[in-house]
Amino acid sequence: MSQKNYNIGFIGGGAMAEALMAGFIKAGLVTPEKLIVSDVNEHRINHLQEKFEIQITHDNTAVVEGADIIVLAVKPFVLGNVLENVGGKIRQEQIVISIAAGISTLYIEKLLMDGVPVVRVMPNTPALVGEGATAVCCGKWAGEKHRELALELFGAVGRAVPVSENLMDAVTGLSGSGPAYMYVIAEALSDAGVRMGLPRDKAQTLAAQTMLGAAKMILETNRHPGMLKDMVTTPAGTAIEGLLALEEGGLRIALGRAVERACQRSRQLSGQDKR
Repeated sequence: MSQKNYNIGFIGGGAMAEALMAGFIKAGLVTPEKLIVSDVNEHRINHLQEKFEIQITHDNTAVVEGADIIVLAVKPFVLGNVLENVGGKIRQEQIVISIAAGISTLYIEKLLMDGVPVVRVMPNTPALVGEGATAVCCGKWAGEKHRELALELFGAVGRAVPVSENLMDAVTGLSGSGPAYMYVIAEALSDAGVRMGLPRDKAQTLAAQTMLGAAKMILETNRHPGMLKDMVTTPAGTAIEGLLALEEGGLRIALGRAVERACQRSRQLSGQDKR
């Protein structure tokens, strides 16, 4: 499905919007003249215009009037005010895609006319380097074609998967917050390498590349992580000793608790008024 004939408008021009624009253009899904962005920050929209040669404006209404796909890329706490001002102008033939964390499709639909398709997505920060993990769910008026469109768009900045909306808090706990867990693990591995005598720069490179390589092995072989782990652990070897230390330290339980706690916090932050 080619998106080249669509005009895509962004309400909000922050770092995630910039990453998405870069991914869309690089993947050939849209040409720069088909993109328009609004933001209250003069520096941000000027930066985006200079970088991508796209249309810019301070007027959200101009985005709504000129776009086929409207990406809501503002902070969750201002989304309600934005839609109170422009929601009534969004037409049924348009598509609304929201990346506002914790805001349900139902909440957005209440601020729009009946029949406007709404797709909610949860990307994470590695989208900034084209390696994001994004979950996609559809609202009441969105169908399979809208889901597929969103999956293709967000697949341009990493990998995108469809989920049901009741799982979005779990997505937030796992992949939304997950980069922070990975950074702690990378830092710990790097520190351990330094402790064993490696220079800091080399330890950090080795730790990061090891994480990247292991992730690619999972994604590209589609094998269970346990199977890949067993490929590394030779009898009476070094890896099995290291794994024993991880089990003694409770790594599995700690990561499980991290996802659980982040999921619970996501539910608290979203609140019943945004559901």
